[in-house]
Amino acid sequence: MPHDTSLIGTVVAGLGVAFIMGALAHRLKISPIAGYLLAGVLVGPFTPGIVADTALALQLAEIGVILLMFGVGLHFSLKDLLAVRNIAVPGAIAQIAVASGLGIALGLSLGWSVAGSAIFGLALSVASTVVLLRALQARDMVETEKGRIAVGWLIVEDLAMVLALVLLPAMFGGRGDEANGTGLLQSAGIVALKVIGFVAFMLIVARRILPALLHWVAHTGSRELFRLAVLAIALGVAFGAALVFDVSFALGAFFAGMILGETQLSRRAAEETLPLRDAFAVLFFVSVGMLFDPKVLTEHPGPLVATVAIIVVGKALAAYAIVRAFGHGPQTAMTIAASLAQIGEFSFILAGLGVALKVMPEEARDLILAGSILSILLNPLFFTIAVRRIRTDEAPEVEAAVVPAPRPAPAPARTVLIGYGRVGSHVGDLLCGRGEALTVIEDQKDRAAAAGEAGAKVIIGNAASESVLRQAGLDSASTLLIAIPEGVEAGAIVRRARAINPRLVIVARAHSDEEVTDIARHGADHVVMAERETAARMAERALLARA
Repeated sequence: MPHDTSLIGTVVAGLGVAFIMGALAHRLKISPIAGYLLAGVLVGPFTPGIVADTALALQLAEIGVILLMFGVGLHFSLKDLLAVRNIAVPGAIAQIAVASGLGIALGLSLGWSVAGSAIFGLALSVASTVVLLRALQARDMVETEKGRIAVGWLIVEDLAMVLALVLLPAMFGGRGDEANGTGLLQSAGIVALKVIGFVAFMLIVARRILPALLHWVAHTGSRELFRLAVLAIALGVAFGAALVFDVSFALGAFFAGMILGETQLSRRAAEETLPLRDAFAVLFFVSVGMLFDPKVLTEHPGPLVATVAIIVVGKALAAYAIVRAFGHGPQTAMTIAASLAQIGEFSFILAGLGVALKVMPEEARDLILAGSILSILLNPLFFTIAVRRIRTDEAPEVEAAVVPAPRPAPAPARTVLIGYGRVGSHVGDLLCGRGEALTVIEDQKDRAAAAGEAGAKVIIGNAASESVLRQAGLDSASTLLIAIPEGVEAGAIVRRARAINPRLVIVARAHSDEEVTDIARHGADHVVMAERETAARMAERALLARA
């Protein structure tokens, strides 16, 4: 392949094969992540056929990490972060210590040096940003207490890895296994000052500049310019944070999102980055698959099983015990344990650094890569088992995703409304004003709060999820109103709703004749096209004015 088309070839091969394997995985009713990872193996250098550029794929994957963390930051606040510091900070540190200890024990048993074993253990202790967030997002948990603890935990792990990546060259760069005490302390001090400087800059300077810049762009009325501004802020802050303050791309993007999350434009910013975020997140999993050499399965089966056991079992048990020790319930503990039972991007960086410093053997790097692949493949299954066990064995905990009405709840809701935006809020106000028992499904906290204040019972979550629809009591409702503007998603919701309750009267919103046809085909009883209704009302007013 010509050098000047390697980027295009990598994107085409990665996304094309990922689509095929992801669709196959969906058809087989397994996690699409498994398909994306297998796609990476197929286009990687260790299998025949198409070979994509691994280095380029890894850089594209970093964009996915940046956009994902930026999106999480948009729905997070400094208050949320500080609220979980009492468990996230000591919990993450304790879990890193336990997982590192298990990794050191395995490394020493295989005859590696203490330093090499320590780097190996550290690489097994840090969870993948993308995998953790995708698991939480798939179950609408990011904005729950469980999700906030998991994200806070992730931030602490991120900071710990940043410190490790700076200290390791100071400890082993050119001095074998001997650490220079003075240089080590100096490096640690510089890292601490840079992290403090970065946080101070974001909270004092960027907090004033970034929202003002985004508001100015919004007032230009150009959607294209607004989208460009959001992407420039997300990628620019992440890159600048890494270049100037030596923190990770993920941490820089998270803080950028958190700063913009305090503005009224946060929802629009999240919507503008969503398509790119999903596409580059897929490339992340493809890039991980490209690193996998299948030979490790036959050459080191025993150490590989032990490595996977440390990641999936050892880390999970440690996280569960730590969360329970801090007084949280079994549901929260199981969720955090399942979230952290995998490794990812930071593990690869640590492994590469350990080998480059000639401290860790290449066998350890291969085990880390293979352990990452297998743990990511197992994580959706582990998460599902954990959630099912919670629902079967435990009484439900009070969850932030259910917002009770400020006044006593009426009889079981007979009407379910999906979406409380510009259209849904008017519909909800009319129904609540007439005393109708109403349940609203909304995935934005501010809109959900407004629905609760209007007197509705609120479920915070994605209505495309069958579990969320059932939680809203759709099986006993008489009417479903779909007020979201996304026609494709509305069609999927109609199909699932009809399967849950065949007698349901479904009224949906559309913006084109094609959407009307599609939503009706999925089972909606009535589809209202805004443009058509507006035109009819304007014509009616015009005729009345001439009468």
